[in-house]
Amino acid sequence: HVQLVESGGGSVQVGGSLRLSCVASGDTISRYCMGWFRQIPDKEREGVAGIESDESTSYADSVKGRFTISQDNAKNTVYLQMNSLKPEDTAMYYCAADWAGGNCVGPYDGRGYWGKGTQVTVS
Repeated sequence: HVQLVESGGGSVQVGGSLRLSCVASGDTISRYCMGWFRQIPDKEREGVAGIESDESTSYADSVKGRFTISQDNAKNTVYLQMNSLKPEDTAMYYCAADWAGGNCVGPYDGRGYWGKGTQVTVS
């Protein structure tokens, strides 16, 4: 099993930037599809970005051109660089591994490994 711990959230003004980090333990991230999801109250958890073992990436349309996912295998860490932040980016952000049976563009379905989340507020 892999354990995931997110950090880097906070409050930022519109147009600002944040970088989220997700440190993994218990297994190496290079074995998994890794990604970031976000959720606001009373809404479904939605995929934001994913990165596969070959480091190919995918993004939700709403964040393309603004967010960048990357990973550092030596540090067993995944990052989400968020630029040009908008109020609609406000959410709890979750790091994920191996969700949807390993489908890196699959939706949240309760499977996989998840961190506890880090809050991002844009105002």
